[in-house]
Order: sequence, then structure tokens, then C-alpha cells
Amino acid sequence: MLEPPRVNPPELLPVTLLTGFLGSGKTTVLNHLLRHLPLTAVVMNEFGEIGLDHQLLEESRGPLALLSGGCVCCQIQGTLAPTLKNLYMARSSGKLPPYERIIIETTGIADPAPILDTLLNERWLAARHKLDGVVTTVDAVFGAQQLEAHYEAARQVAVADRLLLSKTDLATPEQIDALQIRLAELNPGAPIYPVLNGEIEPAKVTHLGLFNPRDKHPDVVKWLAHQRYKPAARSPLGGKGRVEPAAMHDARIQSFSLTFDEPLEWHAVLSALEMLQAFRPQNVLRMKALVNVIGKSNPLVLHGVQHILYPPAELPEWPDADRRSRFVFITADLEAEFVAKLLADFTRQLQ
Repeated sequence: MLEPPRVNPPELLPVTLLTGFLGSGKTTVLNHLLRHLPLTAVVMNEFGEIGLDHQLLEESRGPLALLSGGCVCCQIQGTLAPTLKNLYMARSSGKLPPYERIIIETTGIADPAPILDTLLNERWLAARHKLDGVVTTVDAVFGAQQLEAHYEAARQVAVADRLLLSKTDLATPEQIDALQIRLAELNPGAPIYPVLNGEIEPAKVTHLGLFNPRDKHPDVVKWLAHQRYKPAARSPLGGKGRVEPAAMHDARIQSFSLTFDEPLEWHAVLSALEMLQAFRPQNVLRMKALVNVIGKSNPLVLHGVQHILYPPAELPEWPDADRRSRFVFITADLEAEFVAKLLADFTRQLQ
């Protein structure tokens, strides 16, 4: 019997989520990127019945889709997913230019977690798109007080892969230093880049390595960046370990890492993570891991957003000489002690 011909999967279109609090310079950054990445489709979310921000965009060779009348994180199923599908179908049929990537600019009060959930979990979208990373703009002058006063601003920072510090020419050196310390507390793994007039090298905010099975494995090291996070525990399980979550002003958001020296039993890891996401789904903003599994010579890469744990992908080889399992958690209203103990109870090998 003849085997059916193999059909190559479509090339995944990279999607960048551009977020940041009100007035932090997202559209200015977007305009700069469009000058260097002209074949970019833009999905812009504006809060209110009449949208104005899209009128500030410069001309681009890529299409523009406007989501107005509400916050995209609150109307995901009704607008964002169908919009991306319509763009893709029009691109495939030739009705739109063959854009090479998508940038989604959210309103300043959007919670990014539901957006990430949709991009990663909606099957039709995930089969044709890949989340390239989350880029968050922060106002150097007002950012500190916005982080204290608005929980949305803190969540935007916490889930970012890159942080862009805008308006540094208007802030004092003391303001900038204090804000950078605060940002590093909320998200140790995200590099911070000062930007003036929205100018940033596209290479610094694209190809960020949010893992997809079709990506090349060296990106995993950049994406995980576990060494930048404070360890949640430092000694073997048995009563002497001490949890050390990152100290910060806003204790609602914690960022920390866990490592395991010995290979782990896969079902134990999976059970622990599934239990965590079943009982505390809204508290896990992001989870990333590189896992050394018993019986496998190559590592598994995991990532999750809130209640979704995405299927593991096996790398063709280890990205570096470190063979430890490494987990990074960014959580909201969830103590590091709870997560560390849960994984320790299931694996019994926490280091």
C-alpha cells in the first residue's frame, strides 16, 4: 500500500506582544520597529469607543487591524482570535501582503496573561503562529509609582521577555537607578534596554526564543535565564532547607528558580505541575523549565501560562554542559515556599 505523501507543516509566523502601562511609549516603539520591519501586520487594541492611537502609526507595507471598544484581555475569544485568523486567511489568499510577523499592541491596562493563553492554546492559531516574546515598555519618570499603584503594570513587567525603559532623558539618574532595581526584582530574567524616541534595534526585541519545538535549541538558554532568578531553596529536602524568594516591595509577585541535580521521574514532575495549575490557575503568570528526565538522554522543555501547561518538547541535545533540571516561576499571590514544597514532595530531590 502506498503511503500518503507527507505534508510539511506551515512555517510559523512569529507574534510579538507589545505591552506597557498607559503613556509608556508603546506606539512610539512600534513606529520605529515598522520602519525596520515593514512586512509586519499590526493588531492594535484601543480602550474606548473611539480609537485614536492607530492614527499615530506611520505607513507600513503590512496590514493594520484595530480592536476598539474594550481591553483585548477581556475580549480575547470574541475579537483577537478571529482577527488573527482573518489576517492569516487573507494573507494566504493573496488579499493581503505576505507579512512576515505580527505585533500585537495592547491597551495600557491590559493583563497580558489571558492574551498569552490564547496565543499559545488556541489550536488553530498555535498551528500557524508562534509567540516570539513579550516586550514591555516602562516610563522612566512615572514607572515606579505606576508599579505601586496599578497591579496591571506590575503583571506586564513580570511576564516580559524584554523591558524597554522609555523617557530616560526626562528622568533623573536616581529615578532610573531605583526603577531598574524595582524591575529586576519583579523580573530578574528580562534584560532592560533604555530607549529614546522609541529607538531600539529590532534584533533586541525579535527572535527572543520563547520555545517552540521547531525553533533551534540554543534559544532555550536565553529564554530560560534561570541563573538570574533567586533560588527558592538551597539544600536537600529534610527540614534544613530555607526558602529565599526574591525580596521586593510588592510581595504579590514572586520570581524564583528551582534546580534539581539528579534526573527526575517525568510523571512526578507532570503531576506536581498539573496540581499547581489545577488549584492555583490564576496565580501562575509564567513557568519555564528545562528538565532532565529519567530514561531520556536529551532534555525536555516546558512552559506554561496560568492554567495551561503546554506539551513538552524534546531537544535534540543539551544546550550547554549543565545537566541539572531548571525551573523558573513567575507567580502572583503565590509564595515560593508553596511551589518549592509541592515539587519537592513529588520529586523528593529538591536542591
